[in-house]
Amino acid sequence: MEGLPSQVEVPSYFLCPISMEIMRDPVTLSSGITYDRESIERWVFTDGHGECPMTKQQLGAADREPTPNHTLRRLIQGWCAVHAVERFPTPRAPIDAARVETIVDAARRGHDLLVASLRELADIVAESDCNRRCVESTPGAVAFLVSVIKKHAADDTPKPLESQEDQMFGAVVDSPKATSPEDVALSILYSLRLSEGSWKRVLERGDNFLDTMASVLRRPSYLSRTHGIQLLKAAVSEMPPAQLTSASAELVEGVVSVVTDKLSGKAVKIALQVLCRLCLWGRNRVKAVEAGAVGALVELLLDECCGGSKRASQLAIVVMDHLCGCAEGRLELVAHKAGLAVMARAVTRVSAAGTESAVRALHAVARHSATPAVLQEMLAVGVVERLLFLVQAGAAGDRPRERAREMLKMHARVWRGSPCFSPQLNASYPS
Repeated sequence: MEGLPSQVEVPSYFLCPISMEIMRDPVTLSSGITYDRESIERWVFTDGHGECPMTKQQLGAADREPTPNHTLRRLIQGWCAVHAVERFPTPRAPIDAARVETIVDAARRGHDLLVASLRELADIVAESDCNRRCVESTPGAVAFLVSVIKKHAADDTPKPLESQEDQMFGAVVDSPKATSPEDVALSILYSLRLSEGSWKRVLERGDNFLDTMASVLRRPSYLSRTHGIQLLKAAVSEMPPAQLTSASAELVEGVVSVVTDKLSGKAVKIALQVLCRLCLWGRNRVKAVEAGAVGALVELLLDECCGGSKRASQLAIVVMDHLCGCAEGRLELVAHKAGLAVMARAVTRVSAAGTESAVRALHAVARHSATPAVLQEMLAVGVVERLLFLVQAGAAGDRPRERAREMLKMHARVWRGSPCFSPQLNASYPS
């Protein structure tokens, strides 16, 4: 503990079994073991463990809320006073559903009360995980936040574009810039980290949540778009294919714009994950192509492999693989001056999974879009050279190597005169 004299020995029962630090807010589980509230709530609710970490006793839904250990807290505070150790402040009591309902009711009465009430709700959520769960479980609270977002996201009043410097990624809700009801409501909804059941209720409501997120992603507010793409990722992971298939062109365009504008490194990766999910269903691949996704991905991959982020590079290649599954995507890729070149580089420079996706995309091009000009460009930018490397080295796995071999056989007549083909290889791929 910071500020604790080295000669003072802390009683063992003052220490949290998880953090091994003096407990600030001791609470007891149904198993009888006492922990610091922050540590045990992270263990149970954030990390998702279903048992007491010390006894391994399984915790039912009713047993997961810990009980404050006021006696131990008073002992710890008394000991701190005796040993001239700075006392921990008495923790505030967790909020209850009645208080949350009162705040939500006040927020419905007018714009002036709305902003103040939302900020109070944001402070409550930020205070503890216990408060966060209380707000989430209060009837009507989540639906109210969604309604605020929907109402203000539909406001098309022009506003000046806010830069990333104005609102850093993940800005706290009490930032001077986070003044609009939509920004605060988005921030609260994201901070709630809704459970599967809560998301199901949100998505089953009459108003289309995807359309609301499409409006949010078109807003000029950096903060709104950042929280919007984070919420959209959580939403699409809970949606059945039928809902994903019906995603609007405006929604897909909004997701692509996060990549195009390079909103932030984290936001771009989240947007790529959303595209990976959306492009599996319906005509979403075509919608993404029409929104400029191919060009955005090429530019991203050209940017020193996504600014040094291997994960972003891999996600970009996976999305490109999905897009090359349609004729429109392949056409855009071969039309881009650097399209085939970045895919050639991805074959050997990203990861095993990236190699597989890149080879699959190139295989689709070689099979369905192989004009003489495309074949010559594949030779010129190094695609053929890297395919030969895969066949000879075999480091990327059987499937990529087999696809590479198929492409070389498919177009051996055009490529076999290349200097990268040795006499032995020419014999392996006769014209």
